[in-house]
Amino acid sequence: MPTSLRQWADEFLAERRRENVSPHTLRNYGVDLEQFVAFFTPPDGQPPEITSFDLHLLREWLAGLHDKHLSPVSIRRKISALRSFFHFLLRRGILEVNPAKLLRIPKTPKKLPAVPDREQTGDLIDAVQAAPDRTFPERDLLIFELLYGCGVRVSELVGLNLDDIDRREQWIRVRGKGKKERLVPFGSRAAQALKSYIAVRPAAESTALFLNHRGSRLSDRGARMIVSFYARHLQGDSSIHPHTLRHAFATHLLSAGADLRTIQELLGHAQLSTTQKYTQVSMKDLMANYSKAHPKA
Repeated sequence: MPTSLRQWADEFLAERRRENVSPHTLRNYGVDLEQFVAFFTPPDGQPPEITSFDLHLLREWLAGLHDKHLSPVSIRRKISALRSFFHFLLRRGILEVNPAKLLRIPKTPKKLPAVPDREQTGDLIDAVQAAPDRTFPERDLLIFELLYGCGVRVSELVGLNLDDIDRREQWIRVRGKGKKERLVPFGSRAAQALKSYIAVRPAAESTALFLNHRGSRLSDRGARMIVSFYARHLQGDSSIHPHTLRHAFATHLLSAGADLRTIQELLGHAQLSTTQKYTQVSMKDLMANYSKAHPKA
């Protein structure tokens, strides 16, 4: 059984890895816990015993984060990681309470996601389809069609397998956060892109839908780089990333009259409040159009 703080942190990460959390989440946990361990480890010394951590010690750590002038978003993430870590220790019977639950989480300013309009999104995807001299043009087009046409997260996209797709009924089985599965429909454009890609998809042992140049599953990072490449080179916009297309999917659906509950199900949000931010984006666009078009605005 682990004995030191660092050993317990390693055990926590190993358990998260066995639970198949996303590489992005696992990487963040690793960074945050490494910094936590380093904060309490004196030069040529050892950190406190795991059972000695209480709210007072954790507030010292939190004060150190504020002294570094970290953003509220970064601090919230680190507190969340610490809460998960101490909850893990609580479940293991190492602690009797989770002291991190008592830490005050800083408020973050409400920031609306930047969302390209329908024309901009359509122009980008049309440009991807017409882009010459790419190694896997059919694959790249399908990536865009599913990100925008289904609103999936990039981790969900690269996690798709061939048998997750019902080409006849035009559904895909998506594995979301917490291993929750949902079915998401896809439209005619995505269906055509899928047909074109399957026809040229390299033969490989991998069951993954999206493959890299080695015939292995395309990584999260690889998909992000593909989207970023096209956005920069076709539209000169370095701000577009996979989640931008997810935002566009939700916002454009809402603007067209889809209800929030439906969008919540399609996005795989556990809470409706998470989906409600898109109403703010739509209202912002509505007010901009009103101010531009109404003679008395």
